[in-house]
This record gives sequence, structure tokens and C-alpha cells, in this order.
Amino acid sequence: MDKSFHMRNRERLYSLMKKESLLLIFSGEEVVKTNDEYYPFYAHRSFVYLTGLTCKQAVLCAVRDADGNTKECLYLLAPDPMAERWTGKRVSPAEAEAASGISDVRFVDSFDKDMHTLLAGGHYSMRTERPKYLYLDLYRFNPTERLFPSHAFLKRAQQEYAYLQVENADALIRKLRLIKEPCEIEAVRKAEEITRDGILAMMKASRPGMYEYQYKAEFDHALGQYGPDGPGFPSIISAGQNNFCIHYYAYTGQAKDGDMILNDVGAQWDNHTTDVSRSWPCNGRFSERQKLLYECALSTSNHMFATVKPGMRMADIDRTIRAYNAERLVEAGALDRVENVGKLMWHGGAHHVGYDVHDVVETPVTIAPGMVFCIDVGIYHEDWGIGFRLEDNLLVTEDGCECLSGAIPRTVEDIEDVMRKG
Repeated sequence: MDKSFHMRNRERLYSLMKKESLLLIFSGEEVVKTNDEYYPFYAHRSFVYLTGLTCKQAVLCAVRDADGNTKECLYLLAPDPMAERWTGKRVSPAEAEAASGISDVRFVDSFDKDMHTLLAGGHYSMRTERPKYLYLDLYRFNPTERLFPSHAFLKRAQQEYAYLQVENADALIRKLRLIKEPCEIEAVRKAEEITRDGILAMMKASRPGMYEYQYKAEFDHALGQYGPDGPGFPSIISAGQNNFCIHYYAYTGQAKDGDMILNDVGAQWDNHTTDVSRSWPCNGRFSERQKLLYECALSTSNHMFATVKPGMRMADIDRTIRAYNAERLVEAGALDRVENVGKLMWHGGAHHVGYDVHDVVETPVTIAPGMVFCIDVGIYHEDWGIGFRLEDNLLVTEDGCECLSGAIPRTVEDIEDVMRKG
């Protein structure tokens, strides 16, 4: 993304903030894996959305004054030749400015002092009065999740600057991330192309006796030809009975002749990810029951792409998927009554994608152009030993929608043709 994209994002965010406010968005810190080893660092997506930077221990700081004018700065790790010898070159102020468009770049060593000067008395180096409101992104997926730097700063603010009224920056950023800009849609399109190559590699290599980790190796190798980013989330790749674990990551199973291969995968490009599911019999030939269930899912997916358009209620997406698929399953003799569809459909059928695979956006009441979300049809028939899902990414257009992942084989005929040709 060009720096102008991130500059626009910040300007839109600032316009939603109250006057006399301070915004702090943290990029995050490394998480210890074991002993002196850390998990690979993954920057907070909203920080990336606002700055274009993916470096650790960085902070975006913005102060909006009583007149509505905003001054902003970035805090980065200072150069450290010894640390960089071990863990790589740190982002320089010039590189940070080129990516973000922020010219005031400081080192994080001065962050605590700067904040105290501002919040205790005002008139620090950004030349502004003491703010009344503090905007932080305090979102956590569940109450037991680890605390982030924003939570640590909240605790400090409550103890030392109790006059501050805390506001939810996450709620504002969710509004902004809902509608994708043209440059974001282009990034998703590129990610779809890369995802297609990874899925095709698995299809062409598929055979009875192949292990799940071998399928994963095919997918990872294909993505690796485009750069170091790789998958946008941990790949779900399973065979046979393992398909009945919705989020399966073991990769230890072996595909038996006739087993369905389920994969829920997505490449990322320019910080945007896709979320695509394709399923096929490991031997390349759908059995009658596999074909029957797959055609139900495909018919449902096609129906959604013919139905979704601006103005439709978002809550109706999942409801329509379940209702339409239930009717197909009853017609096919795979389900006794539509009311019992929960026996075969175990999860929701739509979520937004973008900077996160389950994108952090404000759930809309109605659909509008520029939204990108998935159409996910999962069928899990334990009695028949067949579990799979068909998931595509949808872009809402001015008068309908587009299947962004439509070039990835999705019909029985196309899948079998790819696998037959190898």
C-alpha cells in the first residue's frame, strides 16, 4: 500500500475522535515461545492499517486539540547494533516516514517521559494542551486472552491520570475497515491468485496414502514462490475423519482411498488475506454420496452469488445459506427435515475478510459496495463419513457481487479434470 492510503485512514479516524483527545495505537510485542525463543512477531493489524508498518514495540500517537487540529508522531525502537546483529535491522525513521507519511518519528525510549509530560501538565514537545480523552484499542477476543500494551497503558492511566475519559478506538477503526478501498481489493485479488496456485498444487499431487503434512508442504511451497509472507493464517488441511474437527492443525493423518481432503487456506499479499475452502476425494473421483453432498453445497454457494447485492441484510446471509442448503439436502435424501439442518451444518456461513482472516469490522446492518466477506457452506455427515466445506470470497459491487475466488476449481467436473491431468 502507498503511504497515502495509510494517511487517509488516519485522517478518517481523527475526524471521528472527540476534540481534546489522545490516541495511542501499539504495534505489539513479541511473545515468548520457550526459554529464549520467541514466536514470529505479527504486528497488530489496526496499527498496520494506520501506518503501513509491521515492526515490534512501536506506537502511533496522535493528539487532537480543542480546535480539531491533529498532531501525530511515531515511536520506534532505537538503533542498536548489537541487538540488530542477532535479530535483524530495525526500521529507521526515514523508512517509517516513507511507509506511513508521518514525519515526526521518535524513539520509544522517550515514550513514557513524553506521555507523562503531556498528561501531567500539557505543553510537551507536540505543543498542545493536556487532553481530556484517551483513545485505546482495548479489544480482546475473550477475557482470558493475554493483555496487550494498550491494556498496560490503560492501567497506568487509571492510576496516574484518573481524569482521562477512556474511549474505544477499536469501535472507530472497525467502521473504517468495513469498506475496502480499491487498492485493498487489488491486494485481495493478488492473494486469491496465490491461493489458487497453492490449492492446485495440492489437487495435482493428491493420491491415496498421502499424509496431511505432505499436502501442506505442497501448499506452502507454491506460496513460497511469491515471497516470504506465506499463509495469512494457520492452514487447515485434513483427510477422512479428521475433517470433522473444524479447526484442525495436526497434519498427521493419512488419506485413505476414497477419503475427502478438506482444506481451509489463504495466502496473504500486502497484509491482506483470503479465506478459501476446497475439498476433493484424494483419489480424484467423487463417489456418489460425495458428489451428492458436494452438489448441495455448490448449488447453495451459486445461489448466494446470484442473490447477494447492496441493501440486503447482513444477518440474512447466514440464514439464507442454511435454509437453502437444508432444502437441497432434504431433496437429496441426506437429511430428513430442514429443521434438523444443524446435524449437518456446524458453523456460520459468512464473515468479513481483509487485514484479518476474520476481519475486525463493524458488523453492518445492510450490505454495501466495497465489502468483502466469505460464503462458507460446510456439510458434515458423520453417518456417511463425509465432511467438507466450500468457501469463497465475495466482493459486493454496485449492483450485485463478484466471486473473487471463482478461478479456483469449484465444480465436480473441474476438480476431477485438474486431478486427472495432474
